[in-house]
Amino acid sequence: MLALSTTQKSGLALLVLLIAYALCAPLLQAGDATTQNLSQILTSPNADYWLGTDHFGRNMWLRLAEAMQLSLMMAALCVITSAIIGVTAGVLAATRAPWFDRVMDGIVTMILALPGLVLVLIFAAIVPGSFWMLYVAISLIQWIEYFRISRAITQRLTQSPAVQSSKLMGFGEWYIFRRHYFPAIMPPLFTIAAFGAANAILMMASLGFVYVGIQPPLAELGLMIVEHFPYYSDAPWLLAQPLAALALVVLACQLMGRGKSL
Repeated sequence: MLALSTTQKSGLALLVLLIAYALCAPLLQAGDATTQNLSQILTSPNADYWLGTDHFGRNMWLRLAEAMQLSLMMAALCVITSAIIGVTAGVLAATRAPWFDRVMDGIVTMILALPGLVLVLIFAAIVPGSFWMLYVAISLIQWIEYFRISRAITQRLTQSPAVQSSKLMGFGEWYIFRRHYFPAIMPPLFTIAAFGAANAILMMASLGFVYVGIQPPLAELGLMIVEHFPYYSDAPWLLAQPLAALALVVLACQLMGRGKSL
């Protein structure tokens, strides 16, 4: 069972607020995130446009919510996929024949031979602007951390008296995993997941910043930053909004990853 520290609770509360904004913002103001209104370009926040409009007259309240939805979806999918693959592979590598462990170690070494962001850039270049290609690329990198932690913990536990007793009593592998392995893996898994979510969001934003990630007219935080940068002097709030949103969501994940989970 996880006992969250005060810092982690603060991060969780901030993340819940950001998720609530991303999901509820379209319900609070009518309109569409992609609809242009060239008569209302660079409008400052007012009663009609709560966060103003961008250089195409698009509603920033709705566009920022759409960008947050995209970033949070990417983070959630990458964390879930990476955790499932990494933990499964790590436990199998620690409990199966030595050849399987050597094969998995070789695969990990090959993936680590290239810097993570370079590998994501290669995948992004294959299908430019594809959300799902970015998801596959980021997950391909992040599962390694789950694998290494899971394998190390499981290897330590395989020869423990508790696990040996369960095997002698005839309990199956699934019971041993639930009863012995997973409770030991869960605390560091939570920390890795929190930092992994932040890294997934930053990676997608970095690719958007150099125009090889999500493409217009979709709203994405990194893409919005680079699109709004030329207008920083005329509409400083326009650039500040995606920067603040990116900083807050990463801060929330980082806070959740800090402290000791028990």
